[in-house]
Amino acid sequence: MPSTRIDADILRRLPKAVLHDHLDGGLRPATVVELAESVGHTLPTTDPDELAAWYYEAANSGDLVRYIATFEHTLAVMQNREGLLRTAEEYVLDLAADGVVYAEVRYAPELNTRGGLSMREVVETVQEGLATGMAKAAAAGTPVRVGTLLCGMRMFDRVREAADLAVAFRDAGVVGFDIAGAEDGFPPADHLDAFEHLRRENVPFTIHAGEAHGLPSIHQALQVCGAQRIGHGVRITDDIPDLAAGKLGRLAAWVRDRRVALEMCPTSNLQTGAATSIAEHPITALKDLGFRVTLNTDNRLVSGTTMTREMSLLVEEADWSVEDLRTVTVNALKSAFAPFDERKALIEDVVLPGYASAL
Repeated sequence: MPSTRIDADILRRLPKAVLHDHLDGGLRPATVVELAESVGHTLPTTDPDELAAWYYEAANSGDLVRYIATFEHTLAVMQNREGLLRTAEEYVLDLAADGVVYAEVRYAPELNTRGGLSMREVVETVQEGLATGMAKAAAAGTPVRVGTLLCGMRMFDRVREAADLAVAFRDAGVVGFDIAGAEDGFPPADHLDAFEHLRRENVPFTIHAGEAHGLPSIHQALQVCGAQRIGHGVRITDDIPDLAAGKLGRLAAWVRDRRVALEMCPTSNLQTGAATSIAEHPITALKDLGFRVTLNTDNRLVSGTTMTREMSLLVEEADWSVEDLRTVTVNALKSAFAPFDERKALIEDVVLPGYASAL
């Protein structure tokens, strides 16, 4: 059966793993409307369907800075305990409904302190909401394991504070660290002290790199800061002048040969101008060249997407097969920051049997 004819219900049922997904980019539109009313925040519209459309239209500007600016409204409703608990719980339930069995959710606690919560209180509250969601998903027969990545905002001065919280909560649901925010002009090495601290404390981390900025960003993230994964990384193709021939430059070869996972987000990359189409997105060529690519949603509300939709787009527009989808799912679990035994069990007991039933 050609890959372009994979049934939508099969795609929805396939077990999925997502490594790159932002909590504040994945709220339900109806939840944003209800919480905004409760805190007196003005939205572009109070109709949930119209709000979802507004997000999608605003995100399709081709401008990363404008894309990030759409988070104003989601963050506005995530400044108190009620908002954080609800959005974290719903985050988990929405992933479970989409067939996700493992996820790493990332957010920057410093962005949720305008209502008076400390960064530590933000982390504690989000973890409580995630735990409630996981318990409800398990009770419903759709278990999902969700680990947390705490983010520092690379253009501000609380990155080390966020890194300290990642260390403090590493036995309480936080599995790693990241830096996020506008990439161009804010090199990761500006926060080298935070990354050195994380390495000393054995806390893994990924770094947003190679999206709005090119090879120097990726090189610095890996070789100066010591990242174990790269968030996005689409610009690694700048070191592969001829994708068809597959001749790799030194940095690209390092990324492939050392099995550095690339957290690729096709729809989001189109919206920010980092890629031109799903059919030509580098994820396909890099997969075929043996890179450890993973498939991710980035921001489900902002990009109007789900893991099922990302898979469907690659099937329909880039001729991916079920085997290709299995590959990126296994890749994600191999490079997840959860303990090895948990990852191994998910691959052997959940993912491989789930894909075998679809083949």
